[in-house]
Amino acid sequence: MSIVLKSSCLLVTLIFLYLTYLLLGALVFSAIERPVEESLKTELNSLKAELLNNLTCINATILENFLVRVLRANKYGVSVLHNISTNSNWDLASSLFFANTLVTTVGYGHTTPLSDAGKAFSIVYALLGIPFTMLVLTTCVQHLIQPLTYRPMRLWQQWAGWPLRTASTVHFLILILIVMLVFFVVPAVVFSRIEESWTFLEAFYFCFISLCTIGLGDFVPGERPNQQLRPLYKVSVMVYLFVGLMVIVLVLRTFHKLADVHGWTTFFHLPTCEDEDDEAIVEALDGAQCEQETATKPLDPSSQVFYNSMSK
Repeated sequence: MSIVLKSSCLLVTLIFLYLTYLLLGALVFSAIERPVEESLKTELNSLKAELLNNLTCINATILENFLVRVLRANKYGVSVLHNISTNSNWDLASSLFFANTLVTTVGYGHTTPLSDAGKAFSIVYALLGIPFTMLVLTTCVQHLIQPLTYRPMRLWQQWAGWPLRTASTVHFLILILIVMLVFFVVPAVVFSRIEESWTFLEAFYFCFISLCTIGLGDFVPGERPNQQLRPLYKVSVMVYLFVGLMVIVLVLRTFHKLADVHGWTTFFHLPTCEDEDDEAIVEALDGAQCEQETATKPLDPSSQVFYNSMSK
């Protein structure tokens, strides 16, 4: 089995295991938290009925108790309003969305575990899930950086005859424009159409806050009362967040390579992309222009170590 095939199989396996991990987490969260949520809703409805029955002579203690419970329930995403309380924060789609925001460290905070068991499980789940998410994101970016970063840079050098610094700068600017359009502008337009109360600026703000993993929670999709296809919408947003985070990591890695080419990492004494340089050298060795490149271009230190290891 070739190295490329093994690497692809490993990537598919990791993605499958990651999706399984998210689904198992969603099922556990839903099983733990949904009964507590339903109990809290029942309690709020009872307090509301008691308040309405005593409306002619409202007791100050009853009113204060009702307001305290309503405010505390609202903190956990449970509302006493009839048109909002029909939606559950812990159905399968919402639990899956919560698990995704937990392990990607977006964490909007609009929905939080109600029970002690849910809080304890969140700690364990995040301890395992956050490194697992970083592993999957890094593996995906490793497969994308060659076709989306190194190959275009070499094409710019071959077709336009530009030096590496110019090619890397132009490629990075084009990549930034494409990412801004595809993962910020277009989703902002879509969100502003689906979420009736959101303006384009607010939708763009949500995309930026989410993909930067800031997750303030002041704008959360899928929370409008009686929203159509809410489970599908939640899962779609979850996919958007994961792919968007993967692209953000790719942009950061591309910027790291740009900093290497321009000597910024050396100037600030930062680590360089040695692994990617080695992969580029291996690919260049397999090409027809290897002899011309080695004759006209001196080897960098990392390349010299690679050739020495090959000769041994």
